[in-house]
Amino acid sequence: MWDGRDFHGAKIALTFGERLVTYKRDNIPTIPSPGLWDLPGGGREGSETPVACALREVEEEFGLIFEPRTVRWCRPYAGAIAGTPCSYFLAASIDPERLDYVCFGSEGERWEPMRIRDFLDHAQAVPNLQQRLRDWAEAQAPAVLASS
Repeated sequence: MWDGRDFHGAKIALTFGERLVTYKRDNIPTIPSPGLWDLPGGGREGSETPVACALREVEEEFGLIFEPRTVRWCRPYAGAIAGTPCSYFLAASIDPERLDYVCFGSEGERWEPMRIRDFLDHAQAVPNLQQRLRDWAEAQAPAVLASS
């Protein structure tokens, strides 16, 4: 899943059926994508792999612990500026019963399960994550895109 290249961070889609775990970012002008709907993830620490980075962030942001083997999709995306490290987008399934154990952290205003289709169409979702989620859905869950 990871070829060892340098990267700066990872985001992960935690999906269950036609839904995923999302959260609304704090509306602070000095952070990236203030006030937009986002997916779990964040910056790399030390020599983490993309999977380790994403799963650490899920634990920090939602209090949920996942085994690395639960990750079913991992794809690099080029840095926004030429010559900058890439970032990774991952996907894993979550048992919806685990949502009862979410302990939402201090980053973000609130979290909610959202239909994948709604996130893809949401005017206030992080745009590059909409495209990455669409890439995953086209490859792994095309029925999600066909649903209304």
